[in-house]
Amino acid sequence: MSNSPRQSFLSGAMILTATIAVTKLVGALYKIPLGNLLDSEGMTHFYAAYNIYRLLLTLSTAGLPLAMSRMVSEAEALGRENQKHRILHVTFILFFVTGALSALGMFFLSAPLSRLLNDTLARPAVQVLAPAVFFVCMMAPFRGYTQGQGNMRPTAASEIIESVTKAAVGFFLAWWLLGHGRPLHIAAAGAIAGVTAATAAALLALTLYYLTHRGRRPSRDVPSTRRAIVRRLLKTGIPITLGTCGMSILSLLDTSLVLGTLQRALGYSQQTAAALYGEYTYGMNLFTLPASLISPVVISLIPAISAARARRDEIAAQRHTATAFRFTALLGLPVGVGLSALAKPLLLLLYPDIPQTAAAAAVHLRVLGFASIFVCLMTLCAGILQAYGRERIPLWTLLAGGTVKIVSNYLLVGNPAIGIRGASYSTLLCYALIALLDLIAVARVMPQPPRYRSVFGAPLLASLVMGVAAQAVYGLLQRALSPRPAALFALVIAAAVYAVLALTMGMVRREDLLTLPQGEKIARFLHIS
Repeated sequence: MSNSPRQSFLSGAMILTATIAVTKLVGALYKIPLGNLLDSEGMTHFYAAYNIYRLLLTLSTAGLPLAMSRMVSEAEALGRENQKHRILHVTFILFFVTGALSALGMFFLSAPLSRLLNDTLARPAVQVLAPAVFFVCMMAPFRGYTQGQGNMRPTAASEIIESVTKAAVGFFLAWWLLGHGRPLHIAAAGAIAGVTAATAAALLALTLYYLTHRGRRPSRDVPSTRRAIVRRLLKTGIPITLGTCGMSILSLLDTSLVLGTLQRALGYSQQTAAALYGEYTYGMNLFTLPASLISPVVISLIPAISAARARRDEIAAQRHTATAFRFTALLGLPVGVGLSALAKPLLLLLYPDIPQTAAAAAVHLRVLGFASIFVCLMTLCAGILQAYGRERIPLWTLLAGGTVKIVSNYLLVGNPAIGIRGASYSTLLCYALIALLDLIAVARVMPQPPRYRSVFGAPLLASLVMGVAAQAVYGLLQRALSPRPAALFALVIAAAVYAVLALTMGMVRREDLLTLPQGEKIARFLHIS
């Protein structure tokens, strides 16, 4: 593993971004027919279990792998081979313990966890998903180790294996269970069993990769003691974990507070509340898309900045940060605006078998599309602050946003005139506040912070023009075509409009392209000098 070629920051980010695109496509082939199969009530049970899993998974794996990649990248930059391998061994033991405890807790506490979310029918799905926490914990040391060396390919390959296995196993089990007359909550448990099978397959792939690539260069460095490594891992990893698990905590808050408020304040039954919340989750499925495209940037950014700062190269650290901001603006803004502008056409395109549910979910996605932009900014800023050793700041901004989320959920969802729509509005308010506070913190922490106006101005203008064009094209075409072809044409036109504007307005820079494979050829082809 230590002999793998080190990739540039943006090249590694692009590898993971391409992987995310593939896994999202495979995930769509899984969740879209699954949504058509289970409808809103069944998907509520699915996501209740998945949100518990995601929180435990984040608590177990979010901070330590990032802290580990930071430490490995510093050791790599300084040529400390023995230090790298001791970090891997120590982290492996930590993850074995935390993974086993988390999985056992999720399985044996499935009943109270389901009651906490006001969805007792989700218990079988929670139990089926519990082993996946352990499997992902055991993957984390391998991913953190290779990412710390700038090698994103093992992570990318394992994620593709995971997504394909999840789709194949999960959909088959849900279809088979429904075909044999089992109720929706049991079918949801079958669907989510695909996640457990997928994580086991990905762990096997990463283990085989490590066993066949564990070459070790000769080195005379004296590694730190195991106690010192554990102390630094926890000191760095715990604040990162608490800050990174923001979306998982907020998703659980959403599930519990919204379902509880619908039942207690508005008097809905558990099944009716589950159906309404299920409509909201269909919007949330696409809401997470922009942030998933930005996460690879953060995964590559933290070790890149850490290595640069270990070499005392602040210019390189600032250059990486500026590139990450441009990349985030270039991708996150148009996707968020596009989701909002084409909310109903997109959902009708994806869920033709349940048009009423798709139309109801569009109300949420119009708001969540803009909220997703703030999630992208939150994700990027948290990574920058972590790389600069300010891990606690994202935690405090998360607490501020979470407070707004709780208060606004009670006030908005509990209002009969607003109801379930209040969940989307509270999500927007929450992430807008977090992103604003994080941007202020980055500007104060960095010696030369990015100029936000120049970074976001052109992409925002181009995204808004793209959104207007997409709506206009769809409005014209739906009169002559059915909704699905009209939506596809609108998407193609929107992408073309944004690509032209991005090139003509100078949003794509030669210096960024040169960090990519075949970057010189790409720059010449696009006539970017």
